[in-house]
Amino acid sequence: MTKSRQVDDYNAPLVDRGGRSGTAIRIILLAIVLIAAAAAFVFFKDSLGNELVLGGLGVLAMVGIFFLVSSVIGFIEVMPQRQSDSLARAFLNSHPDGSLITDDRGRIVYANAAYGALTGARKATEVQTLETLLSRHRESNEALYRLVNGLREGREGREEFRLLRAVGPGSSAGAHWYRLKARLLKPEEGDGKPLQIWQITDITAEREDQERFFKELQNAIDYLDHAPAGFFSAGRKGEIFYLNATLAEWLGLDLTKFIPGSMNIGDLVAGEGLALIQSVQAEPGLKKTVTLDLDLRKSNGQSLPVQIIHRVTSMRDGAPGESRTIVLTREAGQENEQSASAAAMRFTRFFNNTPMAIASVDGKGKILRTNAPFLKLFSNIVSRDDLERDALLETIVQESDRPQIAAALAAAKDRQGDIAPIDSRTPTDDARFFRFYVNAVIDQSDEAPEEAAIVYAVEVTEQKALEAQMAQTQKMNAVGTLAGGIAHDFNNVLTAILLSSDHLLLQARPADASFADLMEIKRNANRAAVLVRQLLAFSRKQTMRPTVLNLTDVVGDLRMLVDRLLSGTNVKLDVEYGRDLWPVKTDLSQFEQVLINLCVNARDAMPQGGTLTLRTRNLPAAEVAAFNYSYMPHEDMVLVEVTDTGTGIAPEIMDKIFEPFFTTKEVGKGTGLGLAMVYGIVKQSGGYIQPESEVGKGTTFRIFLPRHIVEPAVAAEAEAADQAVAAGGANVVELVQPQQPEDLTGSAVILLVEDEEAVRRGGKRMLETRGYTVHEAGSGVEALEIMEELEGKVDIVVSDVVMPEMDGPSLLRELRKKYPDLKFIFVSGYAEDAFARNLPPEAKFGFLPKPFSLKQLAVVVKETLDS
Repeated sequence: MTKSRQVDDYNAPLVDRGGRSGTAIRIILLAIVLIAAAAAFVFFKDSLGNELVLGGLGVLAMVGIFFLVSSVIGFIEVMPQRQSDSLARAFLNSHPDGSLITDDRGRIVYANAAYGALTGARKATEVQTLETLLSRHRESNEALYRLVNGLREGREGREEFRLLRAVGPGSSAGAHWYRLKARLLKPEEGDGKPLQIWQITDITAEREDQERFFKELQNAIDYLDHAPAGFFSAGRKGEIFYLNATLAEWLGLDLTKFIPGSMNIGDLVAGEGLALIQSVQAEPGLKKTVTLDLDLRKSNGQSLPVQIIHRVTSMRDGAPGESRTIVLTREAGQENEQSASAAAMRFTRFFNNTPMAIASVDGKGKILRTNAPFLKLFSNIVSRDDLERDALLETIVQESDRPQIAAALAAAKDRQGDIAPIDSRTPTDDARFFRFYVNAVIDQSDEAPEEAAIVYAVEVTEQKALEAQMAQTQKMNAVGTLAGGIAHDFNNVLTAILLSSDHLLLQARPADASFADLMEIKRNANRAAVLVRQLLAFSRKQTMRPTVLNLTDVVGDLRMLVDRLLSGTNVKLDVEYGRDLWPVKTDLSQFEQVLINLCVNARDAMPQGGTLTLRTRNLPAAEVAAFNYSYMPHEDMVLVEVTDTGTGIAPEIMDKIFEPFFTTKEVGKGTGLGLAMVYGIVKQSGGYIQPESEVGKGTTFRIFLPRHIVEPAVAAEAEAADQAVAAGGANVVELVQPQQPEDLTGSAVILLVEDEEAVRRGGKRMLETRGYTVHEAGSGVEALEIMEELEGKVDIVVSDVVMPEMDGPSLLRELRKKYPDLKFIFVSGYAEDAFARNLPPEAKFGFLPKPFSLKQLAVVVKETLDS
């Protein structure tokens, strides 16, 4: 019997042990019970006397007869929903997949005709369970085992397996593939156990179709991989999803390591070829194909000259779509055979790899041809499509500069030489600067007879920024030099005022009418001295006492003071400490002035309240480079940020904020020297300061201080000093913080050298009141002569630094030649290290900054004599 005939024999289910048959049996049994009750009524009617019992038995007998007769004639349906069940059975019986329903123990409840045909069962007694059929083969047995376990866990599943021969007889010889599915059928009512539905299908033909398709696909890929041309496809963002073996071989790439999407078109293209590719854009919803000559980059860095056929698509909204590209290369023999084409290709490569943007234009300024750098430089203004639509050169410059471009093109059309370059900015970005060189075309070629000029464009944005920075630096240096000179002269005047006021105060009593005026003179002189120190700080000529600091400690110590400065305002202080900050070297007191000044400015910028943030952290060299500040070296730094959420600084005044006497505050509320002092102290400490601000959002001042590398020997000494202090070493404390001597009198012989007569006279008088013998000199030469007259019987020399004929350092060198142990004190309005670098490293001297008071002068003299 053939397979088709067997299938025709199974129009009804082979096995059906549930549903209608069971229900019919239960109804017939009920009818029989009721009839038996009726028979008992007939038999025992004479012996039963109770009328109620007799009546009940009669009713039961009649109901039983009614059910029996009705079931025979079909008046009462044996199974509810008979029509829907019939449809379900018809569907299962006609289903092409073999379907089997079993209970949880694997016993068959139902099997459709397809199952019988697939397994070779002709009647119900020949139907085999899946376990019997599939347990003979390892592959099918393992699949069945996994599905059974899944059903026990409430999961449906499917498995595919291959058997060397068919499950049932009548199938074609050879190996067969099967798909086995399993799921649970839960009962509609009650708590009965769910049944298991199994479906088994012969998918041999389907598998053969898949294998045939994959083989054809593999052949197509193989043909594409080994085609005599390169090929690659890219996504919307230029990421490469496929490249063939030919292109990979040309570029020296290992295809086994290629991951789709890991490379970009820019990784393959050398020079400015990427700008050419990116310039190809299709109209929305369309495609566009162009031919380009460019260089690809091999894995070893070499260039490969190629010609590409590049097709791009565009989305309906105009967004870039995917692209497909064919790559053609030229062999040496081909170049000889087609020398003209090879020469054109070499010129195109040279033209597109030139670092300068080039365009040829006609006499009206219409752009005729451009190279890749031109398209890259002005990509946000003109595209390849714009060039095809006769774009004009004037569209890439600001409107105010277009007359200059027109004049230059007119001169080129007139074949004039030496056309002056034109500096301009693009109409879309005022921050980018370009310089255009226009050259006349003397001999027009046959290919472009309308060419009138060749225009070269170079971006000079960085050059302009450097020029502006250099001009600002020179301006600040010039102002600093001027401020330093003024401060030095003021120091001499203030020193004379302070010494004179001290002298008068010594002779006056607090009850005198002039005492208050004298105190006011001294107080205002000290205020003027503070301003002078700020000027000196800006000019970087103030005295610095640098020490190794941990900025975490510095900021922590200042926090309480800043809190007091913010009291009474709605400004909240937030401090963010960096971890394990590197040490820096700067003057502690002056750096504290920097932070205090910035905090006060931040407070004043937030009249309605806000947040003031102090932040510190380490900046490795790589992170410093990320800030992209051209003036700052790429080395390890420690960063201090002072940020406010105030009114911000307007861009037009940002370049002026560090200038002396520049202020935006009301009259009487600021001198304009605060930020100038900050700038000078940071610069003198070897650091950098950079403000960033946005009007209405706030300002951030970033201070970068170089990381100080502590030498091992110095670190050991510092550690020993710390241990001594911890152990209660009194000598160390006295060395670090020496106490001022109580007795400021003396009898030593002093040589006072000062070119300012008022300062010299006041100093001489003040020292003599303390018991010293003072000889005075107006210059270094005069001081040498006095030393000769005194035969060197001088205990200490107090000398100005800047003097005519011979300055202070020169005087020290001359005196030490003859008197090596002579003690020496410099007084100056400039920083100590401003002149100390001109002295020998072993030179020892004291230092007193101007302006100074009588007490300060007496203290330094006493300490130097006693040292």
